[in-house]
Amino acid sequence: MAPPSPVRRAWRALTGLIVITAVLFGINALGVYVFQQSTWTPQLALDLQGGTQIILQAQTANGSDPTTDQMNQAVTIIRQRVDASGVGEAEVTTEGGKNIVVQIPGQADEETRQRIEAAAQLQLRAVLATSAGTNTFVGSDGKSTPYPTPDPSLQATPTIAPTNGSDTNWITPALQAQYLAYDCANPANNPSQAPADQPLITCDANGTVKYILGPVELDGTSISDASSGLNQQNGQWVVNLVFDADGTTTFGKISQRLYGQQSPLNQFAFVLDGKVLSAPAMQGVILDGRPSISGSFTQESAKTLADQLKYGALPLSFSVVSSDTISATLGSQQLMIGLITGLIGLALVAVYSLIVYRALGFVIIASLAVMAVLTYLTLCILSWRMGFRLSLAGVAGLIVSIGFTADSFIVYFERIRDELRDGKSITSAVEDGWGRARRTIYISKSINILAAVVLYILADATVKGFAFTLGLTTAIDVLIFLIFTHPVLQLLARTRFFGSGHPLSGLDPDALGAVYRGRAQFRAPVAATKGRTARSRGEAERRQTIAERKRAAEIGAEDTTEKVDATTKGGGR
Repeated sequence: MAPPSPVRRAWRALTGLIVITAVLFGINALGVYVFQQSTWTPQLALDLQGGTQIILQAQTANGSDPTTDQMNQAVTIIRQRVDASGVGEAEVTTEGGKNIVVQIPGQADEETRQRIEAAAQLQLRAVLATSAGTNTFVGSDGKSTPYPTPDPSLQATPTIAPTNGSDTNWITPALQAQYLAYDCANPANNPSQAPADQPLITCDANGTVKYILGPVELDGTSISDASSGLNQQNGQWVVNLVFDADGTTTFGKISQRLYGQQSPLNQFAFVLDGKVLSAPAMQGVILDGRPSISGSFTQESAKTLADQLKYGALPLSFSVVSSDTISATLGSQQLMIGLITGLIGLALVAVYSLIVYRALGFVIIASLAVMAVLTYLTLCILSWRMGFRLSLAGVAGLIVSIGFTADSFIVYFERIRDELRDGKSITSAVEDGWGRARRTIYISKSINILAAVVLYILADATVKGFAFTLGLTTAIDVLIFLIFTHPVLQLLARTRFFGSGHPLSGLDPDALGAVYRGRAQFRAPVAATKGRTARSRGEAERRQTIAERKRAAEIGAEDTTEKVDATTKGGGR
């Protein structure tokens, strides 16, 4: 079977472009009209839109000032929490040695606030008792009566020393009275400040269930990874944990102790900021350090719990000093300046293209227009699905990409013109020029993408937007060359206007100085009786290589010698 012709390949590529554009448009339309979570404009970052500012104050267990290492570790973990929530272009910085300032573009939802503010160290405790979270109980007569007030004279020390974290000897009369009187809506104590080696009375995050928990047996530093996923057997969402070596050993012993016990003594609670995130029952002996938490999870709630467990091991506890809405630091005026700058850059590229490449310049303009459409749709989708926010640095990346794209066009078109100077036809020059330019373009774009990736990884948040948009537009630029620019030229080369080398097409062989046939072989120039021929010869002379110029000089020297010889012989007569 013969390979498809260039025309057929060109139409296939353009059809692919239409399909890609329609798919991107359809995906974003789905987000706008069905899920009602996307928009037809990219989301703006903090510097252009404003947002929410949360200030957290660090607190150590002994009341001393936190160290620089502790603050840096806390900033890293909080930034991971914010990123895990899907918020882009957020800023997390330290202030005054004890405060951490979190700035989020737009209005922070309640889930994101909880992730940021739940800043205590993650603890793992065994469950000793559990009940409803109200401050009343139902007696045997079916009547609801208030829980009794704790008696300070009740025994507070276990009469029998507990042997492990699940030992019910931890529950003294005083602790039991405190538990009965504890109200989840109005707690009498701060559970996040409870000693790690003592039992804890607390509630779940919703305040519906309250617990007596044993001492801390593991903390968040023992969890090396946590992720959410689907159970392949029942299709339910689960949270998968991975403990480190010490955590694996300790959790294995705990699972052996809890497995087979009656509820609630078979439960193990994950506690963050004094609140129970989850208290699953132990359903087996787990010795490999890879337990999973199952329950009535949704995809969102499973991911939230996995993020809290994975990023919950903060070295400090924090209190919220303030939570305010802040205005844009640059705002619409700076955004308008950036957009005007981009339009000026586009206009200059368009004018330059039309002057140098004549009608061929319209291919550059059309390619940039197609690239703008694909980039715009992609940014809208990324804003919806990944929380991407367009900052002023990102706008700068888009503007810089215009120049990089123009470089690629120049490389490609000059290769085509070189082929025309070699005496090839328009159609052959387009194919051979693409073959020569493609490798150069790929290498150039690969370096640009590599630089963008390195910059994105190593730079801070203020520069990441520039690196991201630069890398994105570079990738789209290569795609545009493959499925639009080259296919369009393949089709235009077969039209009468471009195929015949019209002077206004930008592909006129005579205007390009197509006088070079082969190595050191030149077509004899026509006498300069016409202006266009003179321009062609001048263009050819300007574009000669060093070897060509040496050969031309040799030919000129030979002609001069022949003329001198002829003159000498004539004089001798």
